[in-house]
Order: sequence, then C-alpha cells, then structure tokens
Amino acid sequence: MLELKPDTAQLALDTLHHRPRRQVPSWLIHIMEHAHIERLAGAQPGDYRKDPVGVYLAFQKAVGTCLLDQWIPDNPLSMGDKGYEGAAKGATTGAEQVVLDGLVIDGPEAVVEHLERFVFPALRQAVAEFDEERRTQEILAHEREIQRLFGPDILKGPYGWIAFPCFAYGTYGYANYFMAYALYPEVMEQHFSLQADLAVRNNRAAARAFSEGSLPPLYRLDHDMADSRGTLVDERTLDRIWLPHFARSLEPVLKAGVRLIWHCDGNLMAMVPRLLEAGLKGFQGFQYEDGMDYARICSLKAKDGDDLTIVAGVSVTTTLPHGTPADVKRELAWLVENGPKTGLFLACTSSITPGVPWENLRTLVEGLNYYRTHGRD
Repeated sequence: MLELKPDTAQLALDTLHHRPRRQVPSWLIHIMEHAHIERLAGAQPGDYRKDPVGVYLAFQKAVGTCLLDQWIPDNPLSMGDKGYEGAAKGATTGAEQVVLDGLVIDGPEAVVEHLERFVFPALRQAVAEFDEERRTQEILAHEREIQRLFGPDILKGPYGWIAFPCFAYGTYGYANYFMAYALYPEVMEQHFSLQADLAVRNNRAAARAFSEGSLPPLYRLDHDMADSRGTLVDERTLDRIWLPHFARSLEPVLKAGVRLIWHCDGNLMAMVPRLLEAGLKGFQGFQYEDGMDYARICSLKAKDGDDLTIVAGVSVTTTLPHGTPADVKRELAWLVENGPKTGLFLACTSSITPGVPWENLRTLVEGLNYYRTHGRD
C-alpha cells in the first residue's frame, strides 16, 4: 500500500474503520456532463474526450474525493449534453427481440428452457474449473494497478469482484424473466443456488485477496432489486428462494472481516432488515423521494451490534437537477445531522446526469469540502 495523505485517503480509511473523526470524508461523485468534468478538473473544453482517464482522475482529486471504489473514467463518453448517446439496445434497453444461443426469448417458458439447457451446465462447469489462486492474484493485480494510478490522495475501495446470486432480467428482459420467476420458482431457486455455488468459490479467493493485499475492508454490493414502489418481487419469495443462497455466498468475506454495504435504488425499505440479518453493515444511495427513511436506517445496528457504515448522498433526481443551491446546502446539512456519528461518507445518491445547473454542482463541491475539512459542528 502507498503512504496515504492524512487529509484525504487516511480520513477515508479511518472512517471505514469507524475511528472517531470530526471530519466527514467524500465518496466519489460521478458526473456525466463533460463540460462540468472539465471545469472542475481545470481542463479545457474537449479535453475529456481526448484524455478521459487523466481528466476524470484530475476531476476526482480536485473535488476532494477520499475514497473511490467504482473506477469508470470512460463511462461519461456514452453521454452527450442531452443525455445517453449509446446505440446498443439490450434486453432492458429497447431491443425488439432477445435471442440467446439461437433461442428466441419470447415468454417465460423460453427463459426456463435457456436456463436449463445453457446456463445451468455452464455454471456447473465454472464451479468445477474455478481456480481460486488465479482469481486471488487477478484481484490483487487489479486493485494495486488502480491504487498506483491514484497515488496517495485517494483510497481505492474494492469493487466489482465479490459475487452473489442476482436476478437475470438484464439477460432476458423484465417481463419474460419476472413471469418465469412467478411461474417457475423451483427453477429460479436452482439458478440462485448455482450462482451461489460459484460465488462461494470466487468469494473465498476474494477473502484471500483482502488478507494478502491488506485491502480496505469495505465493499459495496450493487444490484438493483427495487423500483419506486418497492422490491421487484414479493419479499416473501426472496426469503424462500434467494436469501439463503445470498447469505451463504457471502460467508467467506464476512468471516474475513469485510464490511459489506448495499447500493440502494428505489424503495428498498422492506429489504433493509433482511440485508442486515444476512450480515451486511451499511447502505449507500438512498432515493429519499421513493420512501427510503434515511434517519431511521442510520439509527439501526448491524446484526453484531456494530454501527452502520453509511454513504449519504445529495439526491441526483430531485435536489441537484431541480433544486437551488440553498436546497443542496440544506440537504447536505440534513444528511450529516441525521447520519451516524462514525462511519459516514458524503457523496451523491447516484450518477449525476447532464443538465444539472453549474451553481448546484459548485455548491455540492463546496459543501463536501466544508464537511471534509471543517467537519461536523
């Protein structure tokens, strides 16, 4: 590990270990509008497209990011001033027809057929052939490379390599997948079980990587399971066919002392106690406008009694695009006031899409700097 600067990366490390600090560290903020990235980085118009990695990193350092887990400097290249400009259409992004391995996915029975004919055998083979030593070294090489790029200013948080069973709507499309989920729960559970079998092997390697590489023991799990109304399926079905496999898949990293937190999209309140019971110790995201009770969540405890790690964010769907600078300032103060006394990071609820007024972004960056340097009142 590189020697960390105490006013940035070290503050993040202290906070993820719940060491008392008056200052509140900044989590990454992911801005998608090129002009805003360039302005904050001190770059010229057009520089981001010429050097996305260099300009994006300069922007993160300029705004005072203390901890960055998801390193996606090329991601805003898919955006123009008016929004998404990518041409690809997938199962959940407008594809007229989904065809997998020569099979047209035109109903729930086709989902089941594809799972049983192609996915289940592939998962069994992957479990049998999994090389834990190789996976450990891949993880370590990846994390070390990015931390070297960051230098001592920003702490690289692990991301993208702890596995667990997920919904497959991204493969089959929402309608066909969730009809299959409702009609064929035994097939869905078999899918979750096989995913968990592979995840256990992967996560044993991940646990070794945390230990051997002295990696920061904080990891954000990221899978959308809710919309603005609530979970995408009845939580009672999750209790029966998903949660047991989810919990066992995470046992290796939980036993290694890794603090797992969950990225929240939509109204995930019904999932909060279930995720805590499975061993998670915090949350990130929070769509307050959809019913996420931030103050209540921050008052909860982990299963072992620990305080939660919370990555609190200014809303990217209401406050930043539609509010005023005063609203941004007020929301930051509310997040700090109602957040946990240790283990609190500040950021945004998700990616900041094009169209957010510059004055609101400037107020956000100034507010993050205030709490990072001045701290709580």
